[in-house]
Amino acid sequence: MRDQYPPAADAPAAPTLTPQRPARTGPPPAAPALLPPPRTAPEPPRPHRPAPGRAASRTRALAPWPRLLPGLALVACATRLPSFRLPLWSPDEGFLAVQARLLADGGALYFDVVDRKPPLMPWLYEAAFTLWGDTSLTPVRVAAVLAQLATALLVASLARRRWGSAAGRTAGLLHLLLSVGLNPEDTQAAAFAVFLLPATVAALWCADRRHWGAAGAAVAAAFLVKQTGAVVLLPVLLLWWRAGGGGRGLARLALGAALPVLATALATDPAGFLFWTVTGSGSYASFSGSVPHVLARALVNALLLAAASAALLLPLARAGRGPAELRLWLGASALAVVTGLHFFGHYYLQLVPPLALLATRALHRSPAAVRAGALRATAALAALFVLWGLLAPRPDTDHAVRLAHTVRSLTAPGERVLVWSMHPETYWLAGRPPASRYLTAGLLTNHSGGRAGARTGEPYAVPGTWHVFRAETAADPPHLLVDDSRGGDWSPRHLPTLRTLLAEHYHPAGTVDGARLYVLRER
Repeated sequence: MRDQYPPAADAPAAPTLTPQRPARTGPPPAAPALLPPPRTAPEPPRPHRPAPGRAASRTRALAPWPRLLPGLALVACATRLPSFRLPLWSPDEGFLAVQARLLADGGALYFDVVDRKPPLMPWLYEAAFTLWGDTSLTPVRVAAVLAQLATALLVASLARRRWGSAAGRTAGLLHLLLSVGLNPEDTQAAAFAVFLLPATVAALWCADRRHWGAAGAAVAAAFLVKQTGAVVLLPVLLLWWRAGGGGRGLARLALGAALPVLATALATDPAGFLFWTVTGSGSYASFSGSVPHVLARALVNALLLAAASAALLLPLARAGRGPAELRLWLGASALAVVTGLHFFGHYYLQLVPPLALLATRALHRSPAAVRAGALRATAALAALFVLWGLLAPRPDTDHAVRLAHTVRSLTAPGERVLVWSMHPETYWLAGRPPASRYLTAGLLTNHSGGRAGARTGEPYAVPGTWHVFRAETAADPPHLLVDDSRGGDWSPRHLPTLRTLLAEHYHPAGTVDGARLYVLRER
């Protein structure tokens, strides 16, 4: 052990490492005076940078739209340029114009004038007539341009949320280009199908962001434009289920959908609203007539839309299945096209927004050259459809204008007229009030322009309509009766009530393009 071996005698002593301080005997020394800190130059002010948060996120979200909006607006105006060419594009425009004029004069919907449609479109026309006059449809056609632009922006937003900004631009453009890919009569009319689209896309847009009350209100708006708009509820419910379900979200969705419909029914006539929008449309929605005629109409319109989408079909086939909500949306829209088996071309417009979104997904999975080529080809095809709308003749419109001129020459302002036709625009063009709340022969005979060979006649009319019609014509007989059936199976010679009315109270007053005119005899 080390303690057993002392150091050698000649070894130096080890140095002391920590010398001991002498003990203090007095008070502690005073603390040294504190020196002031050295002076330094003030820091330059830093630029203000807002903390990232909801405001910054909203700014980033809005950044692409100032660049996207002008381009889409220009395309929307170009694709709808033919809509301003003619005074009328379809009987639906004429029907809405006559309804709006009667409502503006104090008439009541579902009482003084009726149709198998909800009231939003007649109210829109009435508002336009009130603000800008009732002799032109230019204001509602401008509104139709805005409706298509709003739809394109919502479609672009849905695509951008899923696949990025470039996809948003593509989707908005594709919607506008495909929206003219049918007969111009169906795409250019400022009628139900065009104004249905922004409501349906808004329903998906809100549901995608879990705004369930607003999504329900958008579903209600779609239904109140046209009943088949309610099918958008199916993809909305799928998004709700995929978001985790939840009773609170479902309750908001249900209230958002129910309250606007209930308020609208109360604002009109609840019984009339229920009958003319739901329960009284059974004969229209059920199938009767020639199967080949129905299939031919369905095939022609499907082929037209397929032709407009030709450059997108191969990328769609290669891309495979898309998001479930978009596929369900497309399927639900196809169900709306099939409902009633009429297959009018404007029914197919409901397919365009989901088709544009699915095509956008397919293109952005393709090489850049394929994407650019498909967009150029789709734009060229859309230009052909626009050119069709600018140049195609419209014999029905020309006939209605000539007939209205004759009606105006044979009657005085305020004298009631009965036009036995499927084209009620004659009332509006002539500036004469209708003698009946039933503006076309369809409600009184079950005749429809979308079918051939259907059962027609008084026994197949909407229940109760002939009783009301007889009362209307007996109380105030129309000064002029126009038979514009032109020998069809719904002409007066097949209808006892009209045949008796003509024989007892009217005498012939000439013809216009096959339409027979009868003037009331002096009593």
